Amino acid sequence: MKNIRNCFYLLVLSLFASSIAQAQATRTWVSGVGDDANPCSRTAPCKTFAGAISKTLAGGEIDALDPGGFGALTITKAITIDGGAGQVASVLVSGTNAIVVSAGASDTVTLRNLSFDGLGTSGGATPGINGIMSQSGGNLHIEHCTIFGFSHNGIDIEPTSGGNVTVSNTISRDNSGSGIFATGGAAVSVTVSDSQFTNNVIGVFASDSAQFAVRNSDASGNSLIGFCALANGGSAVLNIASSMASNNSSAGVQAGGGGGSAVIRLTGVSTFNNGVSGWVVGSNGSIVSFGNNYNSGTGAATSVIAPK
Repeated sequence: MKNIRNCFYLLVLSLFASSIAQAQATRTWVSGVGDDANPCSRTAPCKTFAGAISKTLAGGEIDALDPGGFGALTITKAITIDGGAGQVASVLVSGTNAIVVSAGASDTVTLRNLSFDGLGTSGGATPGINGIMSQSGGNLHIEHCTIFGFSHNGIDIEPTSGGNVTVSNTISRDNSGSGIFATGGAAVSVTVSDSQFTNNVIGVFASDSAQFAVRNSDASGNSLIGFCALANGGSAVLNIASSMASNNSSAGVQAGGGGGSAVIRLTGVSTFNNGVSGWVVGSNGSIVSFGNNYNSGTGAATSVIAPK
């Protein structure tokens, strides 16, 4: 009798788990006129990303049908969120982070075609904290996004166990911290291409245990530094190719200034009209030039190394 009862319980649990799986879809939809009580199908979309993610299988995709503000979200599994090319799928927040990525070590998260508004440029509102905050995950891809108006960083990468982040065709501007900032409890790799980090305090900031590779990008018009590598614990590495840092109030490029090693490598980088200097080397820092960069105004820092 006991065995029969146990088998019955197992059958009920199996049916329950199956019903949950069937309730989730590989692709769900959100709309500005949706409702989170809906199944998030194309014909009955949800209202928010938070409403849709619970109805989306791990590894699935949430798509925006039309323009709308779809709310803050914490991501704990592999997922793709796509705002749709040419549409305005936005996350508008006050006093909190817009999207927090807290996924598993083997999970891949993709954020594409999204606008993040922290309200910091609107006046009077309490701004959001970070636009995208990466706490954990295997791979994070940020593609064709615009991030602005946050009190800290547009993109904040602070995983406890490393990971990989790629940023492409993205604008992070008008933030009170950095356009993009990375530090980690373990090594974190960040690859940036075809992106802009303007009118922040620091455009691109590599800190402890962060290694950046930046190509075809612009860190200009920031109130302090364009590209910065500065570490206090683990080393910071910032490799920059075919990019520009201009009209920053202090330096176009700065390596060092903290207690840890900081290295910046430059190839095909132009620095124009920066307030103090194009290139600055602080304590424990070094800048390695591959001999094909251009620095206007005050000239290159004397401690720059030009390899033969």
